[in-house]
Amino acid sequence: MELTTIDRDRPKAALGSPDRIKTAIAAAVGTSVENYDFIAYGTASALYFGAVFFPGEDPVVGTILAFATLAVGFLMRPIGGAVGGYLGDRFGRKPVLVAAMLVMGSATFLIGLLPTYAQVGLLAPVLLVVIRMIQGLAFGAEWGGAVTMAYEHAPWNRRGMFAAIPQSGNPLGIALASLMFLACSNLPGDWAWRVPFLASAVLVIAGLIVRARLSESPEFEAAKAKGEVEKNPFLATLRNDWRGVLRVIALRIVESFAYYLTATYLLNYISSNHPDARSTALAGISIASVVAIVTTFLAGSLSDRIGRRPLYIAACVVALLFAFPMYLLTNDGVPSLIIMVFVFGIGVIHASLTGTQGALLTEQFRTSTRTSGASIGYQVAASLGGFAPLIAALLTTKFDWPGAAILYMAAAVIGLVGILCTRETWGPQERERVELLVQAARSDDAKVTA
Repeated sequence: MELTTIDRDRPKAALGSPDRIKTAIAAAVGTSVENYDFIAYGTASALYFGAVFFPGEDPVVGTILAFATLAVGFLMRPIGGAVGGYLGDRFGRKPVLVAAMLVMGSATFLIGLLPTYAQVGLLAPVLLVVIRMIQGLAFGAEWGGAVTMAYEHAPWNRRGMFAAIPQSGNPLGIALASLMFLACSNLPGDWAWRVPFLASAVLVIAGLIVRARLSESPEFEAAKAKGEVEKNPFLATLRNDWRGVLRVIALRIVESFAYYLTATYLLNYISSNHPDARSTALAGISIASVVAIVTTFLAGSLSDRIGRRPLYIAACVVALLFAFPMYLLTNDGVPSLIIMVFVFGIGVIHASLTGTQGALLTEQFRTSTRTSGASIGYQVAASLGGFAPLIAALLTTKFDWPGAAILYMAAAVIGLVGILCTRETWGPQERERVELLVQAARSDDAKVTA
């Protein structure tokens, strides 16, 4: 952790900004809306889009094509991350957050209005792919700014917890999307998938109102006042911080693959083999997402006490051990086991990774390239993760479900190697130094009020 990024002439900075709580909550609200929009597409791809936009005699081909359009959005995320990171490091974090949400929300609403293949033929999947690309750009620009804002407004000794708050918005958005699809599953015809996309407009408006009231990052303002803002953050990141970007990619691979191989591919796998279990699987994802909200926050808080590295190592090891049991437990279609697998895979493993990530990934970079570096690495890994369901679907055509399990295991190994090669950013020395600064700042406050 770089203590030099804060103006040392202002000891109160160690206590965080006055807007720290409001900023973290606003970032979480926006992140939940963005994830609702993006995850809604993944759920619809698993359950509906194969038949609606890619009809054919072979349902497997339709599913693979639907997952391919899901992956297209992920390909655009590194571009969105690079653009959003550049603008965030060059002009400020806040404008990027507002713009990303506006674009994302508009694209999601338009998906709910799209004509189907039966209505307009090939134009339908073409329009779907174009809007999916726009979604990917907006989502790519979102994450870095949201987490950076929460992190930079936070008290120095609670940055893991505060950075985990917007991360908690991820499972909240996932839970809302899953619950919406579950509630709409019995609607007639295309309304079962259209309503969840159209309903996102309400969430987007609420998110825009909240984010418009945010104050700019105090660290960015301090860097700007001292003339430390990079003229080209993107090139500066690639030139000076490329090792940090590679570390973020490795650390993010395990989390991205773990989620999409569970919430998207496993959902499709269970629905295909046990059609009657579709509602159970959706309910399992919804329950798991609610559990993940709490787990994410607790993981971030715990990382402030014991460091980032131990938590991440433990989560990677557990993911490695979970790869085969997750299929063995769901192959028979037992409802209680299906729910348990989703709760453990998403609510425990994935949430532990994301809860630690907020601070861990952000701390790999300086203030002047923080949004760019974290965003680029995060979104490159996300773009690879977007292909996880497609790769799993292809592997299972040859190796059955063990192919998907091995893919999950490989992602866990990459994450484990990544964290073992990453230095601890919040070890005992850092914690002790910051705690002394916080106590000094509190003492100064007490003298003033006395």
